[in-house]
Amino acid sequence: MRNQRSFSLEFKRQVIEELLSGESSPAQLCRRYNISSSLLYHWKKQYSRGKFNNEPTEEAALKDRIEKLERLVGKLTLENEFLKRGLQNSLSLSQRNGRLSPNGRNSSAVSEGGVD
Repeated sequence: MRNQRSFSLEFKRQVIEELLSGESSPAQLCRRYNISSSLLYHWKKQYSRGKFNNEPTEEAALKDRIEKLERLVGKLTLENEFLKRGLQNSLSLSQRNGRLSPNGRNSSAVSEGGVD
């Protein structure tokens, strides 16, 4: 079984800041510090979100906001569809029971010749 290495926040921040400064390429950093590229990019994402005792970047803050808003839109869309189906089911049930005419008016108002 392979031992899992642990890296300090300071080390991670140092590596990512070196990457962001352009001093070294991702491949060079991975070779130098014997880390995988996926780990390097994972750290970069964490860094951009302020996980290494640094300020989150504006881009990361905006991405987080977009993700939250997209989840909200999805939730509201599902809720809207649910309510539409409920209304359609209610109307079709009412029509079957003879409570409403097909145009949506109350059947008693139609039979009495009621005009809006």
